[in-house]
Amino acid sequence: MALDYHRYPRPGKTEVNPTKPHSTQHDLALAYSPGVAYPCLEIKDNPEDSFNYTNKGNLVAVISNGTAVLGLGDIGALAGKPVMEGKALLFKIYAGLDCFDIEVNEKDPKKFVEIVKAIAPTFGGINLEDIKAPECFEIERELKEQCNIPVMHDDQHGTAIISAAGLLNALEIQGKKIEDIRLVVNGAGAAAVSCTKLYVALGVKKENVIMCDSKGVISTERKDLNEQKREFAVDTPLKTLEEAIKGADVFLGLSVKDVLTPAMIQTMAPRPIVFALANPDPEIAYEEAMASRDDLIMATGRSDYPNQINNVLGFPYIFRGALDCWATVINEEMKLAAVRAIAALAKEPVPSVVNAAYGMSHLRYGREYILPKPMDPRLLLEVAPAVAKAAAESGVARKPIDDYDQYRGSLQKLMGFDNKILRSMVETARRSPKRVVFSEGNTDNMLKAAVQAFQDGICVPILLGNEEMIEKRAKRLGLDLEGIEIVNPRHDREMDRRFRFARRLAEKGAREGVTMPEALEKMNDRNYFGMMMVETGDADSMITGTYSTSKIPSHIAKETVGIRPDYSHFATMHIINTKKGTFFLADTSINHTTDEEALMDVARLARYAAEYFAHDPVMAMVSFSNFGASKEPESRKVHNVVNRMQALFPDLAIDGEMQIDYALNKRKRDEMFPFSRLAGKDVNTLVFPNLSAASVACKAMLEMGVGDAIGPIQIGLNKPVHFINVDSRVRDIVNLATVASLDAAVRQKITEDK
Repeated sequence: MALDYHRYPRPGKTEVNPTKPHSTQHDLALAYSPGVAYPCLEIKDNPEDSFNYTNKGNLVAVISNGTAVLGLGDIGALAGKPVMEGKALLFKIYAGLDCFDIEVNEKDPKKFVEIVKAIAPTFGGINLEDIKAPECFEIERELKEQCNIPVMHDDQHGTAIISAAGLLNALEIQGKKIEDIRLVVNGAGAAAVSCTKLYVALGVKKENVIMCDSKGVISTERKDLNEQKREFAVDTPLKTLEEAIKGADVFLGLSVKDVLTPAMIQTMAPRPIVFALANPDPEIAYEEAMASRDDLIMATGRSDYPNQINNVLGFPYIFRGALDCWATVINEEMKLAAVRAIAALAKEPVPSVVNAAYGMSHLRYGREYILPKPMDPRLLLEVAPAVAKAAAESGVARKPIDDYDQYRGSLQKLMGFDNKILRSMVETARRSPKRVVFSEGNTDNMLKAAVQAFQDGICVPILLGNEEMIEKRAKRLGLDLEGIEIVNPRHDREMDRRFRFARRLAEKGAREGVTMPEALEKMNDRNYFGMMMVETGDADSMITGTYSTSKIPSHIAKETVGIRPDYSHFATMHIINTKKGTFFLADTSINHTTDEEALMDVARLARYAAEYFAHDPVMAMVSFSNFGASKEPESRKVHNVVNRMQALFPDLAIDGEMQIDYALNKRKRDEMFPFSRLAGKDVNTLVFPNLSAASVACKAMLEMGVGDAIGPIQIGLNKPVHFINVDSRVRDIVNLATVASLDAAVRQKITEDK
C-alpha cells in the first residue's frame, strides 16, 4: 500500500503550479520576455525586492545528504528523497509554504555548506533534515553565519522546541520549578544536545543535568568525548543510567528502546516526568511506565499515546512566521517564542473538532494533555505570529509585522489551514469506522461513494435497496461489494426489525395520529427504515438524498429522529475552502421557506457549527438591502433576526442585513458602514434569507472553481442523518460519509462520558 501511495496516480507527492495567468501571449510576455526584465532590474538595485516580485518569501528548501534518515540511517541522498518530499508536503498542508526538496550527494561538511550556500538565494528559508551528528552541528552553524535567510536543522531544534513546551506544562502540572529540577538525558546526538541546550535557556541549571550515551554517564573522567558531549560532561562518580536517574525529576530519552525500566522510574523523585522519545519504540513502553507509579507524566514520540512530542507542531509555523517578516535567521528568541506559544495553546479550551479528530469529548489541560494535538488548526494562528513578533523584537526581521490581528486573518486564509479539518475527520473515521446507511445505494454515484468509503476504511456502509438491482449496478460499474451489507427494507431478513421500528415510530407519533399499521407501511420506505436504524442504534448514521418518491426526507427526519431541544428547525451548512479563506454557508438544502423563527434557528445553528470547526464566527446576514434600507418583508425579516441575535449573543460578531458584496469586501463595507459590528473583520459565516439564495450562491462558487466544499453538513437533528443530492460528485459524497462517521463518533463519545 505504501509503495502504491507513492507511485500512483503519478510518482511523488508534490508538483509545481503557476500562480499567474498564462493563457495568452500577453500573459507570457509579462511572465517571461520582455516583461520579466522589469522585476529583474528592481531586484538588481534592491535585493530585498526579491520578496516582492518572486516566490522567495514563500519558498523553503528541505535539504539533506541522507546520512541519518528517520530510523534508516545512512541510506544516501537519493534513497532519502521520499522523506524529503514528505517534509515538503507537511510544509504546504500545515502552513501554506511552497517547498522544494533538495538531495545533495555530498558527505563532506565543508563541501556541503558551499553547495547549499550557492543555491540559498533561491529560497526564503532552509530546513536541514536527516544529517548525522556531529557533522550536522558544523553544517548548521556555518550556514547560519554565511546565509542571510533562516536556516534550521529540524532534527535538532524541532524536537527541542516541542519537548520544551511539553516540559514547561508538565512542570507546572507537577508543581515544580524549572530552576530546581534534576534532569537526566539519555542520548547525546543532535536532538538530545539541542533539547538540553534549550532547556537550559528556559531555566534548567546546567549543573543539575546529567547526560548519558551508550557507554554510560558523560563525565569529565572520560577521554572519548567529542566537542558536543564535552559541553555536558560533569564531575561525578556516577557511571550508569540506573545510578544517575535516582532522585531525578525529569528523564529525557532520545536513544533506543528498553533502556529504562519500571524499577528505575520508581527511584525518581516524587511527581516525575518521563519523556521517552525514541522512535518507533520508546525507552520504556507507555503501559509499563504508567503502571510503575501513579504520579507520573509520560510523553513519547508516538501518536497512539497521550502527549505526543511531534515536530509538526513547530517547524511549519516557525518557518511561516520567519518568512512572513523576512527574518534573516531563526534565533534563540524565536525558538523560545515558539515554545511558549505552543505551551500556552495547550491551556486553552479545545475546539470540538479537535476533540472529535482524536475520538474524545473532553481534551483538557492536564497530565494526559500537555501539548496541542497536531491537527489543531489554531497552531498556525498562535505560533507563526509569536515567532514573527520575536524576530522583530530581536532585530532580525527585515519587514516587521505592523498589524498582528490582520496578520492572523491572512494566516486563516491559507489553503493548508482548513484542509486539516477534513484530514482530521478522515483519521478519526479510520480509527473507529461507524455503520453508515446509504439509502440511495441503487444510484451510481452513491454506490461508488459507499464502496470507496469502505475501501478507504472511513465507514462500514449499509446499502438500502433491492439486492439484485444493486449487485447488477455494481457489476456494470466494476465495483466490488464484498464485505458490504445490503438491506432490503421490503424483505428484510430480520423480519422482527420492521415491527420493532414500526412500534417505535408509532409510539413517537401516538399523539399525532400515527397508528401501528401506518407505521408498518412506512417501513417499506428506505428513508423511514434507514432513519429508524439510526434512531434505534442498528446503525450509527445515515446519508440520504434530498428528494424522495414519497415524502421529503427532511420531513421524515423530523418524524423519526427529531430536532434538537430548544430548536424548531434544523438546517444544513456547506464549508467552502477558498484561496480567500474558509466560509460557512447556511442553510443550503433544507428550509425551502424561511420565516423569522426559522431564520433565527438557522443563524443560531450556524454560529455553533462554525465554533465546532474551531473558528470564531464572523457572521453576515445577507439580503438584497443594507441595514434597513428596504422595508420589504424579506429584508425586514433578516433585519429583525440580526437584532435578536445581537441581543442574545452580545459578544458575537454578527451584523446585517447586508448585500453579499459588502459582506465579503471588508474595505468597501467599512468605508460605507463604519458603524457595523463587523468593522475590521473578515466575514467567515454567511446566513442567507432563504434556501434559493443559499443554494444559488453555494453552487455558483463551486461551479466556478472558487474552492472545495464539505457538505451539506446537517446541523440541528438529534441523530446523525445527512442529506445530499444523489448526483453529487463521488468525492463530495465520500466527504459527507466522513462527516457522518465523525458525527456518530462524537455523539457516541459524549454519551459514553455522561
